[in-house]
Amino acid sequence: MAGSYIQGRFAERIGGAKFGKSTKIYKFEKIKRAKAAAQKAHPGVELLDFGVGEPDDMAFPGVVETLQREAARWENRGYADNGIAEFKDAAARYLDRVFGAPGINPQTEIIHSIGSKPALAMLPAVFINPGDAALVTVPGYPVMATHTRWYGGRVVDLPLVQERDYLPDLSAIKAADLKRAKLLYLNYPNNPTGASATRAFYEEVVRFAKRHKLIVVVDAAYAALTYGEPPLSFLSIPGAKDVGVELHSLSKAYNMTGWRLGFVAGSPLIVSAFGMVKDNCDSGQFKAIQRAGIYALDHPEITAEIGKKYERRLRRLTDTLGAVGFDVKMPRGSFFLYTRAPKAIRGGRRFKSAEDVSEFLITEKLISTVPWDDVGHYLRFSATFLAKDGADEQRVLDELKARLSDLALVF
Repeated sequence: MAGSYIQGRFAERIGGAKFGKSTKIYKFEKIKRAKAAAQKAHPGVELLDFGVGEPDDMAFPGVVETLQREAARWENRGYADNGIAEFKDAAARYLDRVFGAPGINPQTEIIHSIGSKPALAMLPAVFINPGDAALVTVPGYPVMATHTRWYGGRVVDLPLVQERDYLPDLSAIKAADLKRAKLLYLNYPNNPTGASATRAFYEEVVRFAKRHKLIVVVDAAYAALTYGEPPLSFLSIPGAKDVGVELHSLSKAYNMTGWRLGFVAGSPLIVSAFGMVKDNCDSGQFKAIQRAGIYALDHPEITAEIGKKYERRLRRLTDTLGAVGFDVKMPRGSFFLYTRAPKAIRGGRRFKSAEDVSEFLITEKLISTVPWDDVGHYLRFSATFLAKDGADEQRVLDELKARLSDLALVF
């Protein structure tokens, strides 16, 4: 309605009176629009979508069957509130069995969440007052930074660079920022870089957090998807529970993205405080989904099978991109491959940013990637592209190579 008083009543955190009037288009919306336009302009040409950030397969049959059975039970119909005890028990077993993190008390040191995204959104409500700061790695998932700002906090970016294996330089944080900082956000295996943390790095984090009185939040959504080394949990590090929590998700490791189920584990005081905020935000995930999650957590061989597929795809993708000039190496975790974007096409167009490259590839070659221009110019390719089997994977990658080979890219 023109002239409605509602326009002037929006909170400043989402734009205030200018809400909905911005002409800025965010990169994922640009990608979506560019894909639609490219498919319309080239009907019948296959779009090679390497920008998808979620699994391409369904949850395994045992998980689905458990949900079907449990959904029909009368006792599962009601509010779950802060989670059923059996799911917490399964999460504790999972941390011990898969990550070598024993001794987690399921009743006081674990709480379920409706996926890790809401947990990241709620944690600033636990700690951030106006003027406080959160130390957040970039490039990365923006949810905790967004909510820190919404509570009047300030975000301090910690750049992830290739020269440091995409681990933040904690010693480079300014003293003034540390004085204001309450939260330190980390994400390993990392989205988008595919980098993994080391035990030595996490030990440094524990010491650093204690010295500067920081709350550590480790987003471990991809933690079980590692290659060439055992999965590593922050909670397996002595003293980790004294300084923070780790967020786990069933989305990526169990093909359960849309099911919205995860858990927060670690410091009992932080878990308790998160539970209070959560109890004022939601009434818990459907109990039948939690019981299906128990089945998943008790069957980590599911993740092992999923991981084999992603490892195969990532190795093939690494070889494919390397053959056309990209400087790329096999990531240590996640299902993402992060590589420096080309600067130009030999004898032709020059690119000013990774977003420029991404839009060009979609429009001209029907190849979708995700651009990252936060710290240098990079493209993220995902191993979750659609393919029916191993042979179809190779067909898609051969087509990718053919389309890129025509360009004579300059790096």
